[in-house]
Amino acid sequence: MASERLTPLSEDFSSWYNELVYRADLADLSPVRGSMVIRPYGYALWENIQDTLDGMFKASGHENLYFPMLIPVSYFEREKQHVEGFSPELAVVTHAGGKELEEPLAIRPTSETIIGEMYSKWIQSYRDLPLLYNQWCNVMRWELRTRPFLRTTEFLWQEGHTAHAGAEEALEEAFRMVNIYAEFARDHAAIPVVVGEKTEGERFAGALRTFAIEGLMRDARALQCGTSHYMGENFARAFDITFSDEHNRLRYVHTTSWGVSTRLIGAVIMAHGDDQGLIMPPRLAPIQVVVVPIFRGDEPEVSRQVLDEAQGVAQELSAAGVRVKVDTREGLSPGWKFNDWEQKGVPLRIELGPRDLKAGQVVLVERIERGKASLDRSEVAAAVPARLEEFHRELYARAGEFRDAHTFTVDDYPSFRQRVEQGWVYAVHCGRPECEQEIQQDTKATPRCIPFDGPAGEGSCVRCGEPSAYPRRVIFSRAY
Repeated sequence: MASERLTPLSEDFSSWYNELVYRADLADLSPVRGSMVIRPYGYALWENIQDTLDGMFKASGHENLYFPMLIPVSYFEREKQHVEGFSPELAVVTHAGGKELEEPLAIRPTSETIIGEMYSKWIQSYRDLPLLYNQWCNVMRWELRTRPFLRTTEFLWQEGHTAHAGAEEALEEAFRMVNIYAEFARDHAAIPVVVGEKTEGERFAGALRTFAIEGLMRDARALQCGTSHYMGENFARAFDITFSDEHNRLRYVHTTSWGVSTRLIGAVIMAHGDDQGLIMPPRLAPIQVVVVPIFRGDEPEVSRQVLDEAQGVAQELSAAGVRVKVDTREGLSPGWKFNDWEQKGVPLRIELGPRDLKAGQVVLVERIERGKASLDRSEVAAAVPARLEEFHRELYARAGEFRDAHTFTVDDYPSFRQRVEQGWVYAVHCGRPECEQEIQQDTKATPRCIPFDGPAGEGSCVRCGEPSAYPRRVIFSRAY
């Protein structure tokens, strides 16, 4: 219930997160362990994420299609690294129609294998390239430890899979897509992310190079918000995806894959929320403005006037392109409604009572600082869209200030161990997976990425003293 006290995030971030997911009506528990029901408010947020990204993908030349969720298990065995990376998470169907299947079928954990099989049929000549495809679907990974939106047995995502004639073109695609994700995070989710490449030990199973966007959450832990992979010829060789080039020579294609998921909802919650609840970035918020009419039940004529005016405000805002809702719920006090909408993170609230009606104004309350200001009634339709844009900038700046205050550059391991408990650490790194494992065992921190932009990485590894493997320092952090 909105009236119950939400555990402060500074007191217990994990409890705060779990309580908020359910109290803000984003999701509910499913009868199946590790999965969730996404409620209308949470799904509306996902639809806004999906619609925005889908437009960005199509603007960059990609087309949508759909592949089945059941994949022959034998397909996973064709690419050794891929099957080793996913075998612990595979859910497998062995019986159907009252009998045992001739071949077990995996429930899609990702689609590289079945897409590789189909690409081998669709691609014959260089004229068939590139293939720039994406699908929106669900996937299943049998997780042992789950948390709503961040890590669940079943989740929603998009996965792009492209095929190209050469390495340069495929790498350009992988770079382009990770930068599209960064643009989305910045311009729509109001999350300042670092864009970079994963170290060898953190690459996607079967990839030659993996690129990612990383965000810092308000408990000073990192969250990988999206990834893009250059597969080289690995999957092409495993699935015999070949083409005849301009000189009639038979060659293997170079492939990429890239994806984001409902984990982005978790990112929005954890990058922006506070002790009162969610703070929705306006460009993704299911409801950008809520209008709360205030009146007494024993004054029916005044009540009708206030309600009519509230509906009029909503109609004007809707015509201006604002997603708006009038809260007409009965039997709830204005204070209860205020708290409820603050918990749901609605960026702006408009309060309208009899006094406001007489004065020809409304009261505008913004979610970040919860400050109140009077606004002339005639200015509402023009002022609110501009205020939502300002809200986005303030939210992005707030997240950036938090990230900067929790980002450190260190040159020795004692400082590394101290600072990594407080946020992101830039450190020189040798790149060896064995060294990364030692760091993780000692500090619970992992290398998040080698940023495209960041401090120079010359020198000796902060942990083992071996020479640096990268031109830039690596970001280490505890992460989700």
